[in-house]
Amino acid sequence: MKVILQRAKEAKVTVNDQVVGEISSGILLLVGITHDDTEKEAEYLANKIVHLRIFPDETGKMNRSLLDIKGEILSVSQFTLYGDCSKGRRPNFMGAAKGEHALQIFDRFNELLRNNNLTVETGSFGEMMDVSFTNDGPVTLILESK
Repeated sequence: MKVILQRAKEAKVTVNDQVVGEISSGILLLVGITHDDTEKEAEYLANKIVHLRIFPDETGKMNRSLLDIKGEILSVSQFTLYGDCSKGRRPNFMGAAKGEHALQIFDRFNELLRNNNLTVETGSFGEMMDVSFTNDGPVTLILESK
């Protein structure tokens, strides 16, 4: 699994001019899943994400986690994270998991995040989505399970 984590002041996903997921303060996650990802990878990243100290304390130092601030999560499936651009001019997406497997792992990942008593909104899996957000900081991190 690959996750692009972006600290956000606000974020939303729109599909066909309808808002399907929206948060105020917290993190936007772009989530990519590959063929051999299992619940183990989802557990590792969910645990890592909720405990990362990326929010400022009273002195401005990144010393507080999403759990500490009771932040929200907007989780968006993003198969293009497994796009290979090393050859030619068109990305090859053979590294991305097929729909059924990816959806199963994506759903389990979000369930694991919710098990921490956090609000977790999502986009619409497999749909064309418009994602908008205000990056806070900006803080952007790339997390991988391997």
